[in-house]
Amino acid sequence: MSLPFSWAEWGQQGAVELAQHVRQGDVTAAELAAQAHAAAKATEPHLAALVELFDTPATAPDVALPSDALTHSLLAGVPTFLKDLGSSIAGLLRENGSALHRGERVAQTDPLPTTWLRQGLQILGRSTTAELGMGYDTSTVYQGLQVTRNPWNTDYTAGGSSGGGAALVAAGVVPIAHATDGAGSIRQPSALNGLVGLKVTRGLLPLPWGVNELLNTSMVEGVFARTLADTALALDAATREPSPLGKHYIAAPHTPTGALAALQHPAGPLRIGVTTSDFGRPTPCEPERAARVRTVADALARAGHQVEEIATANLPDWGVLWRSFETFWAGMRAASWRLTHGDLDAAALAGLSPMVRQYWHAAQRYSKHDVMRYTADNVKTTLAFGRLLERYDVLLLPVVPYATPIANTTLSPAIEHDFDAFLQRFLDAGRYTIPANEAGLPALALPAGLDTQGLPIGVQLYGRWRGEVALLQAGQAVQQVLGAAPGGRVPAVHSSRLV
Repeated sequence: MSLPFSWAEWGQQGAVELAQHVRQGDVTAAELAAQAHAAAKATEPHLAALVELFDTPATAPDVALPSDALTHSLLAGVPTFLKDLGSSIAGLLRENGSALHRGERVAQTDPLPTTWLRQGLQILGRSTTAELGMGYDTSTVYQGLQVTRNPWNTDYTAGGSSGGGAALVAAGVVPIAHATDGAGSIRQPSALNGLVGLKVTRGLLPLPWGVNELLNTSMVEGVFARTLADTALALDAATREPSPLGKHYIAAPHTPTGALAALQHPAGPLRIGVTTSDFGRPTPCEPERAARVRTVADALARAGHQVEEIATANLPDWGVLWRSFETFWAGMRAASWRLTHGDLDAAALAGLSPMVRQYWHAAQRYSKHDVMRYTADNVKTTLAFGRLLERYDVLLLPVVPYATPIANTTLSPAIEHDFDAFLQRFLDAGRYTIPANEAGLPALALPAGLDTQGLPIGVQLYGRWRGEVALLQAGQAVQQVLGAAPGGRVPAVHSSRLV
């Protein structure tokens, strides 16, 4: 089969454009899958972003597809990859980057990919994840050491825990890729790879069938994309059908988003609260990251938006937030693994990455009193952000507080670290992403140019609950003042460089 696009063209095609080509009959879904497959195979030696590349797109034996799903739907023929953690398809392996789940196959297609498949998405494989989603560096050990690389410079991390999907999208392999976000795992890799990453409101989209939503209050799923339009399209497709009755622990009406159409209508003057404060962490935001946020804020003010520094007194109680999230992350998440695996013997523990093994042991520090206090603290944080978002339409802040780390170093779960120091580094790294997870807010990472190392910098917007459409419109306002994509360049590892 001949490829439908030149390699110079392929990496510039978004999901919106590819689906339109298919609907018009210019190309077929099979041709798109073949080109994405070839791009993935060619870039994989440089990126280590894949767990599995399928020979043909995955089919869900328990999902009835409309006859025109691959020809006339919202995502007609668009190729993608599923993160090897989170929602998946019946019959596929889902190993969560861990020996704990080696060889496990999904029994029933989860609700989110069901909807995407019915809207024409083609799933070509599984992308890498940090083990059990527990790190900002996607390095795993359960099949031998695998370190996912940043396509802008492969010495550096692609971020985590959804690093594989981010690397594939940034490298022009596919226009969108599935991701999850429990502490910033969509937004952090987006910032490090020059992508758009939307974390949706808690409960907006259904989690996998087996996930206990009461024990995973910070977790959402979504996609990486190179454009706001593709992000909006994926969201529209995800909300096209209602979630199964009883799936959400918070009942909410089904409302298709219409986000792509809304991007045709620019946001009016916005009230924007801006901050680059340390968010209660012991170190300040790195100057270049803080300066980029200030540059964007100044540009938005010149464009007519009302931009105001958020007073320190109006920010949440950071001591409460960090105590709360630490209990959730190091206590409740690790303790929940015992619900399905019980107490592990020495051989099973030895199969875990060094820091996941330490999380397993550290969970014993936390008591039922800590969990009860977590629920009380979570309310305080959520109400504090509610007060802020009565004053502002969106909040503008950094995504990560420092320059992109070298791959498989200070944030890697695959290396043995002192646990307490590692946990605090994790919280420091997530200072600007974790609060949105803790409060259940939607948040949007946007590319904001390149740093002095030639690596991407991102900025972030927090929006109001269930305000994804308004948040995407605000993101468009940011992009309008920023101008072109990062530096007008593509990464060093990119499909356009294939011959």
